[in-house]
Amino acid sequence: MKKLIFGIVTSLVICGFSIESQNAYPLIKNESFSKGEQLEYRVSFLGITVGKAITKVDTKSYNINSRPCFKIDAFGETTGISWLYRVKDNWGAYIDTAAMITHVSYRKIRENNYVKDELVNFDHKNKKAKVKVMNKTTGVYEDVKDFDIPENATDLVGGFIQMRFFDFKKIKVGDTVAISGFFEDTSYKLKIMYKGKETISTKMGKIPCHVMVPIMPDNKLFNGENSITVWISDDGNKIPVKIQARMFIGHTGLELVSFRGLRNQLKIVQ
Repeated sequence: MKKLIFGIVTSLVICGFSIESQNAYPLIKNESFSKGEQLEYRVSFLGITVGKAITKVDTKSYNINSRPCFKIDAFGETTGISWLYRVKDNWGAYIDTAAMITHVSYRKIRENNYVKDELVNFDHKNKKAKVKVMNKTTGVYEDVKDFDIPENATDLVGGFIQMRFFDFKKIKVGDTVAISGFFEDTSYKLKIMYKGKETISTKMGKIPCHVMVPIMPDNKLFNGENSITVWISDDGNKIPVKIQARMFIGHTGLELVSFRGLRNQLKIVQ
């Protein structure tokens, strides 16, 4: 169960299009979200509700590395099964408002007796990630460790956001796009395949979506390279509406159950 929210909320993710170079940073026109947005998801395992996940875009802007940034948080926690396994995690990032790349990311993981506090500074000029982890005993961050990162790398929360800048007019069924990012101590490049359009039923009604399938590398959590499917709303918001994952221990997923502060009207059909 430890991997449930930890893996699902953060493994989905994403790259952008129509990028121009400016001052060594990409430039992405944001018409998909704004400050104050909040999305809430139901987390299920084997068809049973086991938790919830929430993403929030702070109502304020922040200056990080002399760049204006969004502060974006993803929260995941178990509900109803906390007596069996308790999860209360917070993943966050400061995302450049123009380039949509991560400048700082952080994780506050609380899963039963497992605790981890991590802070990562992204040095895009020198292509380095500077990672430090808090000592559980002293409560003080330990020495910084440097890791190489690809150009304009994002963390997993940043990847969650960048999915909202796909230009689906330029993607054909069967096309793949690549994500470059960094997590813990590893840089990665993940390919995602476009599978076309599908209208799905949700608590709020039927929502037209684009279907994306990350091509997963061999791992001990997800069963097969096509084990995750993501449905992204076919409207100006391009929000993840539903996620399904086939794991070795069973099927799990997320489904959007409420929202507020959307920049554009969510398309719901009868």
